[in-house]
Amino acid sequence: MEASNNVLIFPFMAQGHIIPFFALSLQLQQKGYQITFVNTPLNIANLRRLLPPSSAIRLLEIPFNSSDHGLPPHSENTDSLPPSRMYDLLLASTSLKPAFTNILKGFVDAGAPPLFVVADFFFGWAAAVSHEFGIFHVIYGGAGGFGLACYYSAWINLPHKNSDSGEFFLPDFQEAGKLQVSQLTPSLVAATGNDPWSKFQIKNLPTWDNADGFLFNTVEEFDKVGLSYFRRRFRRPVWAIGPINLPVFGRAQTGKNGGIHTESCLQFLNSKPPSSVLYISFGSQSTISASQMIQLAKALDKSKKSFIWVIRPPLGFDLSRKFRAEEWLPENFKKQMEKEKRGVIVEKWVAQVEILSHKSVGAFLGHCGWNSVLESLSCGLPLLGWPLAAEQFYNSKMLVEVAEVCVEVARGNDFEVRSEDLREKIEEVMSETGKGKEMRKKAFEIKKIIEAATRDEEGFKGSSVAAMEDLLQAPLLIKNPNTNLPVDY
Repeated sequence: MEASNNVLIFPFMAQGHIIPFFALSLQLQQKGYQITFVNTPLNIANLRRLLPPSSAIRLLEIPFNSSDHGLPPHSENTDSLPPSRMYDLLLASTSLKPAFTNILKGFVDAGAPPLFVVADFFFGWAAAVSHEFGIFHVIYGGAGGFGLACYYSAWINLPHKNSDSGEFFLPDFQEAGKLQVSQLTPSLVAATGNDPWSKFQIKNLPTWDNADGFLFNTVEEFDKVGLSYFRRRFRRPVWAIGPINLPVFGRAQTGKNGGIHTESCLQFLNSKPPSSVLYISFGSQSTISASQMIQLAKALDKSKKSFIWVIRPPLGFDLSRKFRAEEWLPENFKKQMEKEKRGVIVEKWVAQVEILSHKSVGAFLGHCGWNSVLESLSCGLPLLGWPLAAEQFYNSKMLVEVAEVCVEVARGNDFEVRSEDLREKIEEVMSETGKGKEMRKKAFEIKKIIEAATRDEEGFKGSSVAAMEDLLQAPLLIKNPNTNLPVDY
């Protein structure tokens, strides 16, 4: 049976996963592939509102009822849950396996099996299901190689349990360098091998061995250390096809308020000198504590630097609520910054790429989520890292120690920050001399590496372009017994 040119895309139910999967879908569609994007009903409904009218992407609901799993009604995305319930949604997602099997069976029975499946790294079980029907399967998560390699190795080995000093090496990823317990998420610090998170990882991570390959939203030349880990550990193809941008999704998400906020930010930037404004954002799902927020505000005030701060309620409050500046920021801070025309405080969302690409922005203070990291480096901007969750701590480590384009200012929500320390680091990175100048130079070099990786012209194909072509050929090569994959696969 011949496979169609349909590609089935299946991310975990979180914006940090759905966005890079959707970006990949748009890119594959532009190359002439039919896309079936699978997710739970509410996530599909949200995507349907954002899908460009010209798009032929098929959005397919997979049955799921959060109430059946002890979750609040309509909880189909980590956006709608506090961080403490993330595990519950993750566990509930394992119930999708029978329905996913039926979806693939439907394609096969119709005589049009997908060319390949791209499934989330949280859905390791999807590989075996795909192989039941002879379908090529690729793991993806929108992550970088270094961050995901540290994540995988730390969970598989739990090496911190044997450390009395609070420092340790990953036994099978020594080149990552020394890690500290403070760079681990609370669930990993508490892991014993028998706790709920460990039990999930013990089931999920070994199933990565079943994948036919790994896909990364990163650039080969920039992320060699992490990508080499996956090639060595799994002996599978590893494709670095990033950065996969999402301009259409970004514009659609702005809506009325987002558009207004973006316009006001651009007007503010137009009035500022080049590289003079600090952009601050902790992503769509993260926030810092109330005390940390106050210290950051005081640091901004003391630094006298101009800034744009995309802000949400502090930790412990509903992130969808209106931000109360008078309660969560120093007295009169917002009014004073606006009066001095030194700072813009934006609630919830702006078109981030448009802001970062403006010549007046000089650095990005954020949580080191991989989408934001790529957006910052694509604009040649250094970072101030404040990792909060997941593999962000490892991303920050790589940016500080390997790429040398970042200064880490804090770790997590429990980190006690002092405004004076924050002020010093903000001034250091924003400086036009010394370390700030060096970081800006290195960030600009990475920008050029990214541009080269994505170039596609006569006589030259960048590494990301070539990797995408290899990916699209791989399912056909596997099915042809007379053709062998390249040796480095």
